[in-house]
Amino acid sequence: MTATRDDLRTGFDDLASQLRGDLILPDQQDYDDARAVYNGMIDKRPAAIARCLVVDDVRACVGFARENNVDLAVRGGGHNAGGLGVWDDALVVDLSRMRSVEVASDGRTVRVAGGCTWADVDAATVEHGAVTPSGIVSSTGVGGLALGGGIGYHTRLLGLTVDNLVSAQVVLADGRVVTASDSSEPDLFWALRGGGGNFGVVTEFEFRCHPVGDHGTIIGGPVLYDLADAGDMLRWYRDRLPGLPRDLNAWAGVGSVPGGPPFPEEIWGREVGLLVWCYDGPHDDLDTVLAPTREFGSPLMYGVGPMPFPMLHSAFNELYPPGLQWYWRADFFTEITDEAIAKHIEHAARMPSALSTMHLYPIDGAAADVAESETAFAYRDGGWSGVFVGVDPDPVKGPALASWTREYQEALHPTSAGGAYVNFMMDEGEDRVRAAYRGNYERLARVKRSYDPDNLFHVNQNIRPASG
Repeated sequence: MTATRDDLRTGFDDLASQLRGDLILPDQQDYDDARAVYNGMIDKRPAAIARCLVVDDVRACVGFARENNVDLAVRGGGHNAGGLGVWDDALVVDLSRMRSVEVASDGRTVRVAGGCTWADVDAATVEHGAVTPSGIVSSTGVGGLALGGGIGYHTRLLGLTVDNLVSAQVVLADGRVVTASDSSEPDLFWALRGGGGNFGVVTEFEFRCHPVGDHGTIIGGPVLYDLADAGDMLRWYRDRLPGLPRDLNAWAGVGSVPGGPPFPEEIWGREVGLLVWCYDGPHDDLDTVLAPTREFGSPLMYGVGPMPFPMLHSAFNELYPPGLQWYWRADFFTEITDEAIAKHIEHAARMPSALSTMHLYPIDGAAADVAESETAFAYRDGGWSGVFVGVDPDPVKGPALASWTREYQEALHPTSAGGAYVNFMMDEGEDRVRAAYRGNYERLARVKRSYDPDNLFHVNQNIRPASG
């Protein structure tokens, strides 16, 4: 039976007394700050927000939600596209104060608390000359990115983030705390590697680390082209990238040049095609290694150079601070067809704001070495993850951002592989969630039935428990 509002208030008082962290209610001064997430388009009003400090805080919140039939939302870094770390009338488990990072003495693994961002991880691992495969923006939360798959600068060389997950500490719907790994709770471990937040609250991750660059230095940065050349750029990229060495990665996109350094003033605000490169290998013969980065066309700017990996990983943090209006759509693509390229150019020519953009991230090399059935993340065909985003500070532009983004994705969808990366999805319905997992969906539903039969963890890209 669902608790009444008065019962809940009394219950929240009791819950607050059990927590080492804080429980924030709607009548408290810091409530609005606590409920705000990265995407300023999200305006949810939770019943309470628990800023957890320890695993027992998480257990207490899970138990409270289960016993009182209260919706439960789980927030890590708060970067989720659909803002699913908060929910109307829900109890939010906010992990943002659980921020410890511990690199093993041999530098081969790192333990990361559930509230960390990738900037926290970078700061710790690079001190040991190491990196854990992550994403493109270091302000992203570790938990959300990792549980959805983890596509980034090291995907071709080292695989997805989930391919580098060693173990996870999970608070389950029944309150138990388990460690999932290849040898312990293996079905849960399989599901966590791409299945999102459907199976419990992950309070700690253990990842493999890998040596990074040459004495911690990679070679990376953007190469920008006139938008008139973007079609040829995408054709060159499509044909050239799969044959490049795995330690040389690049994602492609369209967007507008920000005003300010390091960009030349004469191209500020200009709409461009872009390739963002990352080379993580020996620096013995860089002229030969980096030759492909200079191979195509006549760039407006060549910004590839040596830097610590965190510099590349954080390059977009200031451009896209928390609180902007975001509208997302996404799809996987096993190929970039000429038809698709024509659609890219058509929609790039009418971007609704200077911050709106499209990116194509490769999923080949080491990521494609893993079989589709080996983890919950199913799209292992050696293609690309495409994302289309309308972005602007002004809430008034929300409808225009959404319209452009939807039209862009719908125009490209017939050329897609059918599903999308769950980390880039908003609230798009069950069919889209099923498509995200291909043939792995039914197994995920069975694992869900085993670990969360009542679907307590449903504020996510939800996988319903299998019946029977």
